[in-house]
Amino acid sequence: MSARIAGIGWVTPLGADLETVWSRLMTGDIAESKTLINPESGRIHPYFPVPPKLVDSLARNPRLRRSSAISYFSVAAGLAALENAGLAVTPQTAERTAVVFAISDGGVQYTRRFYEQIVKQGANCASPLLFPETVYNAPASHLSAQLGLNGASYTLAGDGSVGMSALHFGAQLLDTLDIDQCLVVGAEECDWVLCEAYRDWRFAKTPLAEGAAAVVLNRTGRLSIKTHPGIPFFRQARAVDALGKVVADLVKNSGPIEYVVRSANGTFIDQAELEVLNQFGADIGGFSPKAQLGEAPGASALIQTVGAAMALEKQMARSALVSVVGFNQQAGGALLTV
Repeated sequence: MSARIAGIGWVTPLGADLETVWSRLMTGDIAESKTLINPESGRIHPYFPVPPKLVDSLARNPRLRRSSAISYFSVAAGLAALENAGLAVTPQTAERTAVVFAISDGGVQYTRRFYEQIVKQGANCASPLLFPETVYNAPASHLSAQLGLNGASYTLAGDGSVGMSALHFGAQLLDTLDIDQCLVVGAEECDWVLCEAYRDWRFAKTPLAEGAAAVVLNRTGRLSIKTHPGIPFFRQARAVDALGKVVADLVKNSGPIEYVVRSANGTFIDQAELEVLNQFGADIGGFSPKAQLGEAPGASALIQTVGAAMALEKQMARSALVSVVGFNQQAGGALLTV
């Protein structure tokens, strides 16, 4: 496959402007933590929200007015990536563009409210206004409608590695469809029920976070990207083997790894990545954005990818590996080169 990155964009708890967020990451800024409360038990959960002012302007769009936060983040990141690629949203562009959306937990705010009404008040009280936003492909639908796309639109659901699966699928679409570009987007929103689940199941020790990231893939972009379909593992102890195979496949015939954007979030993932990367060179530069931005499962892998692209564009390295291990036991990655 010959995919290249033509544009990037993100919406994060540290901001949405590429340069601003990158500068804050490099100076060690950590997103502002706020809390969500379980109204039934009083349990308090910290999380990293996206500042509402970053997406407030989208509320004027009639289609988005009643949509959930995840759709706002998705549209904002997707539009930013297209602008970064120098692509105007026109009917001609729309005809030649596919969308691949990466999602982990979906529109959890409206989903929780919808089923809460059913449990507490009965099925007859379920809101028809809430239901459409409980569907996993709702954000992709809103994004496609905003861009005027009527062609290929796919939603992939998975763990924290789903962004890598979406990038690989996007690259496959470029090879198999008569399109000029593929917009790959991943997003996440937070709700107390999600924070509580991740805490109880110990999926992440960093706070959960909101956010989105988008990458425009085409055949002529400014950065090359080599994607991987991913490798599952069935016990945490096998994470090293799975990730090791992914990295070996990516760097084969590509020279030494110069920079790595890791998916460490305070769990077994940290040690697995450390062991694998030590096999390929102990002095590799890079960083772990989840320590500053939190764990945003549907968005984090693509946020890492945008971070890797920024590192290359800042001439910090000529190649950058995105290393991802998901909580549901999937290892993935991508290799970006100048």
